[in-house]
Amino acid sequence: MYTKVDTNMNFVEREHKVIDFWKEKKVFQKSMDSRKEGETYTFYDGPPTANGKPHIGHVLTRVIKDMIPRYQTMKGRYVPRKAGWDTHGLPVELEVEKLLGLNGKDQIEAYGMEPFMKQCKESVWKYKGMWEDFSETVGFWADMDDPYVTYEDNYIESEWWALRQIWDKNLLYKGFKTVPYCPRCGTPLSSQEVAQGYKTVKERSAIVRFKVVGEDAYFLAWTTTPWTLPSNLALCVNPDETYCKVKAADGYTYYLAQALLNQVLGKLTEMEDKTAAYEVLETYKGTELEYKEYEPLFHFADALVQKQHKKAFFVTCDSYVTMTDGTGIVHIAPAFGEDDAQVGRKYDLPFVQLVNGKGELTEETAYAGVFVKKADPMVLKDLDAAGLLFDAPKFEHEYPHCWRCDTPLIYYARESWFIKMTEVKEDLIRNNNTVNWIPESIGKGRFGDWLENIQDWGLSRNRYWGTPLPVWECTCGHQECIGSRAELAENVEIRTCLRSNCTGRTLMKLFIRVQNAAKRCIVCRK
Repeated sequence: MYTKVDTNMNFVEREHKVIDFWKEKKVFQKSMDSRKEGETYTFYDGPPTANGKPHIGHVLTRVIKDMIPRYQTMKGRYVPRKAGWDTHGLPVELEVEKLLGLNGKDQIEAYGMEPFMKQCKESVWKYKGMWEDFSETVGFWADMDDPYVTYEDNYIESEWWALRQIWDKNLLYKGFKTVPYCPRCGTPLSSQEVAQGYKTVKERSAIVRFKVVGEDAYFLAWTTTPWTLPSNLALCVNPDETYCKVKAADGYTYYLAQALLNQVLGKLTEMEDKTAAYEVLETYKGTELEYKEYEPLFHFADALVQKQHKKAFFVTCDSYVTMTDGTGIVHIAPAFGEDDAQVGRKYDLPFVQLVNGKGELTEETAYAGVFVKKADPMVLKDLDAAGLLFDAPKFEHEYPHCWRCDTPLIYYARESWFIKMTEVKEDLIRNNNTVNWIPESIGKGRFGDWLENIQDWGLSRNRYWGTPLPVWECTCGHQECIGSRAELAENVEIRTCLRSNCTGRTLMKLFIRVQNAAKRCIVCRK
């Protein structure tokens, strides 16, 4: 027997009929009520931000996430599904900045943080109805009538509770570390956020001559970020590689890695035999060059180094230096790179940061007020005029940009709050191995590799519309973490600071006032 197929079927109309049937019969609620005696299965879904429109990518994530609770429900489990709205964060602030015609933190503060955050609170619901219709249309079942909202006091208090648990385990700390930083938004980004914004760019690198103290010779060092050269404090070689002192065809005497002689100096001759471009005078292990001194490129950093009474402008050793690119010698600016910072700590280098929070070179330099990326050609021009620029080859590479505002990120040393993920790395890996990943390559490969190389999580943001970190710090350095509103009331005489209209920066300001109003620091009694 054959059944005639209706080729004129209106699928959209059928979808609406199904949705109407679910509503009329309260099918979602009945699927939960009929299983209340069953084992509870909890499914946590990361909430969307309702100030942005849903798009085709959200269909996939909504559908996949809906499959899991439905499957568990079919197995007889009680699966409560509470909808949620992510109402905090920089995306909301950027939307409001556009609405108000503001650009950056200075203009926000001039406008006023209280009215700015009032606008943020209204902005987060801009597309709420669209999200609800979208979720309904794709068959996503969740309790939309009683959602959790991240700017509400109860949710903020739950975050405080979690942070207090982390604090009690000595896993929450404030550190001065080099972090990926957006100078436009004025805040650091997590490694997950950085991964969202890489772009292929073509830029000029720099191979620079660093004059060796007491010799008519130069170290040739390579950098992909010429704007960091005014903050140079050291050079770094690989301790296990071979380096050569050579007389080059351009008349200079250079130190660089043996493995890269032809690649770097070969351009000095048109002969096929690139060794004709240089004569090897001596060879060294990287460790033999350690502590060898050179003259500062710029006087900017030298002036600041003198004030700190620390040694700088010498060769260091570290195995992170590779022989795949450059000269085998890299320049070290501890304020602008994690590898550089580690070398700085190892050799107790002074700290010099000639870039401000807006990503501009500071007034101590000849490039005051210039954004770092725009300073690159200026630095190269000055080095060339001084006879210190060997080459400035163009190169193509992947460079991180802010996924929110598209500004090039910089790696920037600053104070941030971190969760010590490296402390619990083995626990994370062990727990991941118990998960039935489908496909397995995700858990063992991409996610597993990320866990193997996990870094401490920088969770603080220097912005306004967000959950305030509930940590007090006395001028003596003593810190206290508050885990609930009740605990806050027990510790200070101000009891209204968690009202809803204090969410975000207002609350952070109030914490400053609360700290000053507190009776005394329990350590220094001030």
